[in-house]
Amino acid sequence: MNLGTEVGLKMGKATRDAFGEALRDIGRENPAVVVVDGDVSNSTRTEWFGKEFPDRFFDVGIAESNLVGVASGLAANGKIPVAASFAAFLLCNAYDQIRMGVAYPHLNVKLVGSHAGISIGEDGPSQMAIEDVALACALPGVVVLVPADEHAARAATRAMIAYDGPTYLRVGRPNVPVVYDENVQIEIGKAITVREGGDVTIIANGLMVAAALDAAARLAGQGIEARVLDMHTVKPLDEAAVAAAARETGGIVVAEEHLHHGGLGSVVAMAVARLHPCRMGFVDLDDTYAQSGTGEELLREYGLTADRIVEEATRIVRGG
Repeated sequence: MNLGTEVGLKMGKATRDAFGEALRDIGRENPAVVVVDGDVSNSTRTEWFGKEFPDRFFDVGIAESNLVGVASGLAANGKIPVAASFAAFLLCNAYDQIRMGVAYPHLNVKLVGSHAGISIGEDGPSQMAIEDVALACALPGVVVLVPADEHAARAATRAMIAYDGPTYLRVGRPNVPVVYDENVQIEIGKAITVREGGDVTIIANGLMVAAALDAAARLAGQGIEARVLDMHTVKPLDEAAVAAAARETGGIVVAEEHLHHGGLGSVVAMAVARLHPCRMGFVDLDDTYAQSGTGEELLREYGLTADRIVEEATRIVRGG
């Protein structure tokens, strides 16, 4: 995948792989952690937990609503359940159960959606979660996490388990560039400044963080210094970082592997409108479903690229 190459990032593991590794490790440390999966554990990587802790692993089959119900019951009885499936199956198929069985009673259920975004490639639109962040953000009291690389995914998994309340963790299928080292810390609600800059700010999460860094390098060649913020927590949003970016750089571009409405761009725009209005641009999927193709082909086809970020940032800086 052609991301992070211009700033010399090396390719790492998929965030779903890092999640699976971290979950297994946490299982060794915390016997209260249990896992419920929907017959896709070889894809979500929860099978690594299940092989080591079979008495704490429950495969409910292709029945996402039942999966959430089981997880809710486990949480109500003091366990820390991780409920995992493809993001499209979990959030779309079981939304009512998540709403009434997890969010409304504010139970300590850890929802994990794998294979998010269009970068899953050839599986096609039926399995591409492109609205999951919007759906999760709409649920009162639910934390929403979108890590950028394998190290951030491990840290986000630990932050999710340590947090007392419902969470949604979004992870992906493809290998992604390594942005951080193994010591990165993910603090819920606190953005990470990946690159300093005073002319414009690029706010991104997931694999778009690497694209944002590539874009910032290109912009620097044009004399434009871009700040890059990794907004790994979409909810609660780091409003202080957003307000500072708007005030100090005068313009913000939001880049995400998600639909235009309801995701990171929407929540950042709401914060900007309320705290410090400034010029904004958005790099996302707009309002469309994707076709089938390789992950790299699809990211290019739908404009989730450094090129598109550069266009938006340049337009903002030059007042276009």
